[in-house]
Amino acid sequence: MKLVLFNPRSNASGKRVVPFSLLALGAVLEGRHQYAIVDANVEPDPLGRLRAEIEGGARLVGLTAMPGPQLAHAAEVSRFLKDAFPQVTVAWGGYFPTEHPDACLSAGYVDYVVRGHGEQAFLSLADALEAGRRPPRLPGLAWAEHAQAPVSPVPDPEALPPFPFHRLDLEAYVRPTFLGRRTLGYHSSYGCPFTCNFCGVVSLTGGRWKAQSAARVAAVVEAYVREWRVDAVEFYDNNFFTSEARCAEIAQRIRPHAVAWWGEGRVDTMLRFDDATWRAMRASGLRMVFLGAESGSAETLARMDKGGTLRPQDTLDLAERMRGYGIVPEFSFIVGNPPDPEGDTAHTLDFVRRIKQRHPESEIILYHYTPVPLAGALLTAAEGSGFRFPQTIDEWTSGSGQRDALRRGTGLPWVRARWRQRVRDFERVLNAYYPTSTDRRLTRPRRALLRAAAAWRYHARCYAFPLELRALQRLFHYQRPETAGF
Repeated sequence: MKLVLFNPRSNASGKRVVPFSLLALGAVLEGRHQYAIVDANVEPDPLGRLRAEIEGGARLVGLTAMPGPQLAHAAEVSRFLKDAFPQVTVAWGGYFPTEHPDACLSAGYVDYVVRGHGEQAFLSLADALEAGRRPPRLPGLAWAEHAQAPVSPVPDPEALPPFPFHRLDLEAYVRPTFLGRRTLGYHSSYGCPFTCNFCGVVSLTGGRWKAQSAARVAAVVEAYVREWRVDAVEFYDNNFFTSEARCAEIAQRIRPHAVAWWGEGRVDTMLRFDDATWRAMRASGLRMVFLGAESGSAETLARMDKGGTLRPQDTLDLAERMRGYGIVPEFSFIVGNPPDPEGDTAHTLDFVRRIKQRHPESEIILYHYTPVPLAGALLTAAEGSGFRFPQTIDEWTSGSGQRDALRRGTGLPWVRARWRQRVRDFERVLNAYYPTSTDRRLTRPRRALLRAAAAWRYHARCYAFPLELRALQRLFHYQRPETAGF
């Protein structure tokens, strides 16, 4: 059977990220079904390409959807499909359908939902449609009469076929970053072994983590360098640094290829790494690690269910340790957590200042707490303040729904407007006094000017109405670290 895997537009910045979720599906479809991958972030006329594929015989379209801009475009494309080609079967997969299957199946333009990792579920759906029968009732595949299908198990990525890179123009995804002139992403593991109750990964993988071998990862890096002249790699794994032994082996294997690299890890896990592992990773090209510090409050970390071991002091200790190796930590924080959002925010902003004392080069990313459908103290407190999840796709794709999905929400009932503004003002002063290293366009004179202009505000803790800093950042087209990075 002929089918299409469609990647909706995921951002407005023009950034292109390799659609590994669709490559994973393509890997198991190879040799069994005809398929094309259409990436709306790359394709100049994605609807025209989609129409051509369907007129050429495609009967099934699979779309991936995350909350935010991608969800809105997935809905737009699916409406188009049902209007123009009602005979085509539409299936959604990804984070949003995994967490909210009912909203998808009630939309009127989604026939099937794939929950969790979709390799086996989507392949079974394609097999069934080709044979003219209903698909089997198996984990991960939901439809109107089987809407409560459980999430599919996490497959072993080492046992799966390699990603079919030949199905994409991979050159279109190579881009200059702070890491290198020719940066490309890779996804080498599935999931995360922790169950933090604010994280959407838990719905997808349920606290499980499975990874490709170090040898397989190194072989891909070698191919990147040989075939696409890549000099930097961003590992998109939810928790790349879960296994110290694997990290050390990857570092040893990729060192000869002279690539800079970036990955995402967990503070307390990496704090336990041996010095020899840190030296090996630095020598292999590790330049920056994204780390979920989340909060400067031990009480908030406990409510987040951060595994019971993470302490604020661990974040400070790791910042100091990483500075010794010349590796930049990229710490993300979630502010405005109930039940005391204002106290939580004030505590964390002060904690950020302490981090900057230890490691001034640290990158800081601030998000507002936005609930995910996982039971826990944070969700209970949010619901107690009047929060309810949107019930339909239209509600999810409204202006406020989009902002909430991006953790920049303005309608969260437990956070007052003046405190949201305080966070924005603090962020602007912080980003001026400590300009991000991820913005390649910031010259040394521009950095010096920003820092000088922000110095009095930062030292006096006077964050309100930083109009002069806003003007400078606009003049320089300043990119916040979460915008410039992955």
